[in-house]
Amino acid sequence: MNIDIFMEKLGQCYKQWDSPVITLIAKRKSDPFLILVSTIISLRTKDEVTIKASQRLYEKIKTPHDAVQSGHEAIAKMIYPAGFYPTKAKRIVEISRILLEKYDGKVPSDMNDLLALPGVGRKTANLVLIEAFGKAAICVDTHVHRISNRTGYVKTDSPDATEMALRKKLPLKYWKMYNEILVAFGQKLCRPVSPWCSKCPVSEMCRKKGVIKSR
Repeated sequence: MNIDIFMEKLGQCYKQWDSPVITLIAKRKSDPFLILVSTIISLRTKDEVTIKASQRLYEKIKTPHDAVQSGHEAIAKMIYPAGFYPTKAKRIVEISRILLEKYDGKVPSDMNDLLALPGVGRKTANLVLIEAFGKAAICVDTHVHRISNRTGYVKTDSPDATEMALRKKLPLKYWKMYNEILVAFGQKLCRPVSPWCSKCPVSEMCRKKGVIKSR
């Protein structure tokens, strides 16, 4: 697959699609702490719920100190009904306390430091590096994992394996935008079940691996 043509065609269509929720939030709130918190809230949560929950939180929580002072019970009420909201609220407080104690209240811009924070995996860490710090990173969620394998660009069996394969193969110039474009593409056309292959701008380039039924 010619990745340059693939990204060019999707990039042109992306202008007409809705941006992923964290990209939208990052455009409104450039603060790394708020982007990190929103990323945690977004895990296993619908975009519209994430946006509203984040907005409620931002009204009272703007710094790690605010989060620690408010406590996890208050934060849980603010982010409800985000998935696993009680656990996420505790994580936000735990992370905030660590940021205050170890990083002077600031979110670290190093991958290993981010991964050391409770509840932060590679997906979250990479997304924070991209959206909060503008660093070249590859965030692999279910959309990126599915589409990268469906098209035949990589052949992997897990998101982490997909990230490592993409780090070796994907040109550096596409790292930051790859997740943003593929998430929108996955939500709009390249659905998990019965994708819209008839409307897909890159259908002729796709090997359609695993696709049993399409529209």
